[in-house]
Amino acid sequence: MPMRLLAIDTSAAHCSAALLVDGALTQRLAPASRRHGELILGMMDELLGAAGLHAADLDAFAFAHGPGSFTGLRIAAAVVQGAALAAEKPVVGVSTLAALAQGCHRAGGASRVLCALDARMGEVYAGAYAVDAPDGLARALSPDRVCAPSAVVAPGPGPWAAAGSGWAVYADALRAACGCEPVSLEPERPCEAQDVAILAAAAFAAGDILDPADAVPVYLRDRVTSTG
Repeated sequence: MPMRLLAIDTSAAHCSAALLVDGALTQRLAPASRRHGELILGMMDELLGAAGLHAADLDAFAFAHGPGSFTGLRIAAAVVQGAALAAEKPVVGVSTLAALAQGCHRAGGASRVLCALDARMGEVYAGAYAVDAPDGLARALSPDRVCAPSAVVAPGPGPWAAAGSGWAVYADALRAACGCEPVSLEPERPCEAQDVAILAAAAFAAGDILDPADAVPVYLRDRVTSTG
């Protein structure tokens, strides 16, 4: 279905925005260094300007709703709420872990991905995803959750790829818990807005949309920590 959608991610150390117009994607991605709020608005304006579009021309906005940095998730939610309210457009929220798995598939063809982000406090944000034909979209095999690395399991046979900052901190514990050796390991791979956009477009087509006022972060953990 032809559509125009602007997606953003400010969930971790990188900041990105992507514009999907009738199947064509353009993206801006940069290290943020706690400048997410400053950078993301400029990226959004730049993408729209280059495409000759205004916010009112879009069908929807999308954002990585979490898990991730508490501050980063609040920034994304606030930016998307404001933009969508002003343009009178709906919002689509996408799991950060789902977008991470989608990126592994896009870049390397991974069909099974164990995602783990460092949640501090000796825990990870974890999710297991499959990316299968015919649509090539990441689907959760188990709910995203926050837990100890020792509690992460691989829900079914692999081969499994692995991605996310949790693998940089807890690789040995995660390997032992999952009972497998990942065929690829990408602890530095960021969530990217282009992958948020692909998943959001499918959700939009299925009617899975939010009123801007309901576009809120999904923290998975109630306690605010020093993750940002």
